[in-house]
Amino acid sequence: MIRAMMHGCNGHMGQVITGLAAGDEELEIVAGIDLSDDKKNAYPVFTSLEECDVEADVIIDFCSAKAIDGLLAYSVKKQIPVVICTTGLSEEQIKRVREASASVAVLKSANMSLGINMLLKLLKEAAQTLSPAGFDMEIVERHHNQKVDAPSGTALALADSMNEALDHAYSYKYDRSGERVKRPKTEIGISAVRGGNIVGEHEVIFAGTDEVVEFKHTAYSKAVFAKGAIEAAKFLAGKPAGLYDMSHVIDGRTQTV
Repeated sequence: MIRAMMHGCNGHMGQVITGLAAGDEELEIVAGIDLSDDKKNAYPVFTSLEECDVEADVIIDFCSAKAIDGLLAYSVKKQIPVVICTTGLSEEQIKRVREASASVAVLKSANMSLGINMLLKLLKEAAQTLSPAGFDMEIVERHHNQKVDAPSGTALALADSMNEALDHAYSYKYDRSGERVKRPKTEIGISAVRGGNIVGEHEVIFAGTDEVVEFKHTAYSKAVFAKGAIEAAKFLAGKPAGLYDMSHVIDGRTQTV
């Protein structure tokens, strides 16, 4: 049985993961970390990582960006692999993730969904075919009104997958209101919508002359992300130091990125 520590256990996603893990035959949450223990969990909850005295094989993180630095330091010190699901990390924090992965196994993904990670692969091929044919590329992402980062980490990952396939020749445009110019060819537009309780919706548009091709992924429940996080934790436990992502989980590979 894989022993997991839930970092941010009393947040919404922490509780969804807790519920799913309770019925999992391969993984058990043995400890939680949160600022307050206002939930009825079947495992002990500590207010800080340093207070935790329960041994674990892997950490699942669904907390906040401001807690990442301390989490990475703890993971390296204790040599416990960590699955980072938190989005909205700064460039400096992403750099620290890569630095930590030199000492311990770290899995970071902008989105834990199987469908999104399949879409990342499809978009590479679509971009290589449609962009040279003159198609413009735009991304529209929609999330609930409580999401604090925009654009979403997933939207950026989708843009990055297309840009990578095109030798990073494209720049990103987040707002067109401040200038009156025609749309340049070498850019990917990214628009963010926040409202209601939308779990997550990402639409990628390839707009050409007289035809439009669209890819769309809709998450109807946060359980899809929780399931992915649990599968990632199972995969990462016992892995050597390195930086992993969901493609390794899906493909069952062990090499680092």
